Amino acid sequence: MTESSIQLKTRGELQAMRAAGLVLARAIVAGRAVVAPGVSTMDVNDAVAAVIADAGATSNFLHYGARGSDPGFPATICASVNSEIVHGIPSTSSMLAPGDLLSIDAGCILDGWHADSAVSVHVGQAPSMAEVDLIAACEVAMWAGIAAARPDGRLGDVSWAIQNSVEQSARGDGRRYGSVSGYGGHGIGTAMHMAPFVPNQGKRGKGPRLIPGMALAVEPMITLGRPATKELGDGWTVVTRDGSRAAHVEHSIAITEDGVSVLTAMDAGAAGLAQFGIIPVSLD
Repeated sequence: MTESSIQLKTRGELQAMRAAGLVLARAIVAGRAVVAPGVSTMDVNDAVAAVIADAGATSNFLHYGARGSDPGFPATICASVNSEIVHGIPSTSSMLAPGDLLSIDAGCILDGWHADSAVSVHVGQAPSMAEVDLIAACEVAMWAGIAAARPDGRLGDVSWAIQNSVEQSARGDGRRYGSVSGYGGHGIGTAMHMAPFVPNQGKRGKGPRLIPGMALAVEPMITLGRPATKELGDGWTVVTRDGSRAAHVEHSIAITEDGVSVLTAMDAGAAGLAQFGIIPVSLD
């Protein structure tokens, strides 16, 4: 991976990505709002899809990977339930039950620019404190990674911050969290998945330099058991091998000369970054 292979954006292009990010932020809020026992994962999909369409944007998940007679991914969101880590397919027959853990992953394209974001939520009340801690640990790890995305830093700083945060949460919570490898974040811009790959484990000071104009999706995935994964026969859904539950959260971010801006957060990341003493850059 070379720095020259990473797409850099102008300030105006990052502002266009922010516009796409705000559409997606509103869409995910709408999806979360319908999550309840007895609701299908397709109902959640439809709520997200409606906001994206109303904004004049399109889904970058729907038909992703299409080739020849293969239509690609069949929905607007990935709806991953319980032991499903990522890429779960929404269905009218997949009904949410009290205590389920649902990860909603979605993206959109507005004026040619992509956004990508994910949240993990409980359906009704969490069945245990372990699952409350799991989502919290995943969210803190994401924000730690975003806080480490400083201009003139290294990509490994982000990966190390995520890994270190998961390890700190495990010690503090007295739990064993599995940090999923092989899946992770990525560059984003005129395509959803671009260079560089952003691992959730790494070493500080290693990897490509973080340069103003870069945009990244930061997305840790952690489990309540071992981190080993397997892909189901549908060719998409990735689950934990041991059946443990998993959480997945994600934001798209921009690196500017003055710091970081969270493109897919309504507040540009102010609340999440406050714990690290960072004020995000506003692109609005």
